[in-house]
Amino acid sequence: MLTLDIDPIAFVIGPVAVPWYAVTLIAAVAVVVVVARREAGRLRFQPRSFYLAALWMIVAGLLGARVAHVVDWWDYYSAHPARILRLEGWALYGAILGAVFALWLYARASRSSFAGWSDVVAAGAPLGQAVGRVGCLIQGCCYGLPTSLPFAIVYAHPDSYAPRGETLHPAQLYFLLWNLIVFGALQRLKGRLTQEGDLFLAYLALYAAGDFALRFLRPGDPVVLGLQQAQIIGLVVLIAAVVILAGRTLTGNTERVSRPQG
Repeated sequence: MLTLDIDPIAFVIGPVAVPWYAVTLIAAVAVVVVVARREAGRLRFQPRSFYLAALWMIVAGLLGARVAHVVDWWDYYSAHPARILRLEGWALYGAILGAVFALWLYARASRSSFAGWSDVVAAGAPLGQAVGRVGCLIQGCCYGLPTSLPFAIVYAHPDSYAPRGETLHPAQLYFLLWNLIVFGALQRLKGRLTQEGDLFLAYLALYAAGDFALRFLRPGDPVVLGLQQAQIIGLVVLIAAVVILAGRTLTGNTERVSRPQG
């Protein structure tokens, strides 16, 4: 059993308290950019185009994550509207959907290949997500259900987001490990997937499958058929990604779209 007694606030600068989640979020974005930049170079994308696309995605991803969290917890935020503008909660699927939408807009604006860009992002996304889960673990957010397993985690700090003194599933570690597995799997698949966009579809399918399963170990309000809202989104993403990927494979169309050079 692991007892965690870490202050969720990493440091204070004047009147601003910076939580560990913010620190690891910045680190996660940096990791995604570094890994994706290497992949962009391998696929012959120009550096200037890469950094512009990354900027679009970072802004939209953060906005999408916040909006999705507020919508998910609307009962709370409708009663506390002043907290909507505070950076105190994020929804990962909101970040993914926001970033993907921004990437699609950028591809259209630059007349480049969205499928090619999506493969670049997929190469680093799961590793960045793994880094971000470290912040979840320290803060106590995204905690698991109670358990009697010997590797349970107990939060002792009074400002932790998780219930104090309860033995809980270390759900954050489960997600972290799954993200590392997805990252490793995608590294192995890079040379085997022949069409632009295949790596991105594989990323969506693998991540959604793990997220759907692991959320049974986290508390949440059921929406339909006992499933949480995030599980429903994940199931839709999983089915869509698998169907599209299978269809592309069965057609046997191995023609690749030329990648942008500018």
